[in-house]
Order: sequence, then structure tokens, then C-alpha cells
Amino acid sequence: MKIKHIIIITLLTVSSTVSHAQDFGLSFSYFIPKNGYFSTPISPFSIRGLGVNLNKFLALETGATLYRMSGLNLKDLPVESKSPLIGPNFTILIPAELVIQLQGNNIQFDIKGGGFFFYGFGNKMNYGNWDKALRKLEGWQVANADLSFDNHPGFGYHGGAELTVYVTSQVGVSLETNYFVGAAKFPVQGTYSGGQTAIETRPADYPNAKIDFTGLEFSVGLLFNSGGGGGNKSGKKPGGKRRRR
Repeated sequence: MKIKHIIIITLLTVSSTVSHAQDFGLSFSYFIPKNGYFSTPISPFSIRGLGVNLNKFLALETGATLYRMSGLNLKDLPVESKSPLIGPNFTILIPAELVIQLQGNNIQFDIKGGGFFFYGFGNKMNYGNWDKALRKLEGWQVANADLSFDNHPGFGYHGGAELTVYVTSQVGVSLETNYFVGAAKFPVQGTYSGGQTAIETRPADYPNAKIDFTGLEFSVGLLFNSGGGGGNKSGKKPGGKRRRR
């Protein structure tokens, strides 16, 4: 089964699951990658916090977010760049995390961490930044690259925290921050031309190149309780779990 088919099935599964959840809501999520450009989710394809309570203090959660990545960088290259070398693209992010829940009457603080899967599609090379990096590498005045790549899924780990405050019995506000560290194989090959006074062409073969999926995600959301316990999250029974956003 192709990766894109897996992504579509995952989104449909997550969307159907949310209809049975006790809480629903809206959120604004953003991702700031290392040496990349500010990125935003594609609404409404951001559903996170789906899962099950193991007990009053522990839960397992997952979900999915479809991001429009403005620019991501590559690592394990002989070329150095502080600016993104690929982008824009679309990236699906699916976390799996263990959550420690500290609950009060109208407040909950979650500490979470685990692993994640991501896959980027619709990738484009940022040739402006590639040419700049190659000029620096070779000491040339001009450089023009002609490159291709092989795309692969990526994996990593993450950790973060979420604070949820219920302003009424049915309405809550959540603030969350997560830090992601991941990578995906992204071999690059092709040629680049340039020089000082004479133009020459050299091969580009970077089989160890990887997408650097390192960065900070933060979210601001509103939660609406649909019944069955109100905004007081203390006293939850194992098995039930609310949808965060």
C-alpha cells in the first residue's frame, strides 16, 4: 500500500473516532523548524489528543496533523546552510505518546512524550538557498544546481506539556508546546555548474542526506465539553479519553 493511501486512511480513521469523543474543540497549531520557515496546519486536518486513560494519572494519545511546511532543512550534507534547502511541501505528522495527567477541579496539566511518524509530499527544492550554499562550498561567484531526490518516511521522538483551564463547566482553553526531533532519508543527486571566470560542472551525490525534522510546535485551543462529566476532569475512569483538538 502506498504511503499516500496510508495517510488518507489514517485521517479518515481519526476523523471517525473524534465523533465519539466526549470533548471537541478548535485549535491553532504552528511549527517552527530548526533552520526553517514558520509553518501552519491545514484546517481542519489537525486532530490530536485521541486515546485512552490507563488510570487517573496516565493516558495514551495519538492523532494526526497535516502541515503546510514553508521550508525544512537537510542534514548530513557537505553543504552547510542555515536556510531551508527544501520546501514548501505538505507533511503529515502522527504522534504516539504517553501522557502524565495532573488534574484539579477546573485545571489539568499534562506532561507528554513519545515517538512520531512523518511523511512529506509535494516536495520542492529551494534552489535559491542551494545555489547560495554551493557558492560558499566551492568559493565560486556563481552556482546553479539541477537536483533530484528520493523521498522516504521519517521517525523521531518528542516531548512537551499542555495546560488546560476550564473557564466554565463546558468551555476550556488549552496551551501546548512540543519539541520534535526527527529525520527522514532524502538522498539527493544531480549536478551543479558555476565558477569564478570559467564555468565548470560537477556531480552532486549526497546519499546520506536527511530531512531535519527538528523544531518547536505550539498550539492554542478551545475545548467544548459535550456532556458526561463537565469540565472537571478529575475522577475520570480508565478507558475514556477526551479529544483535545
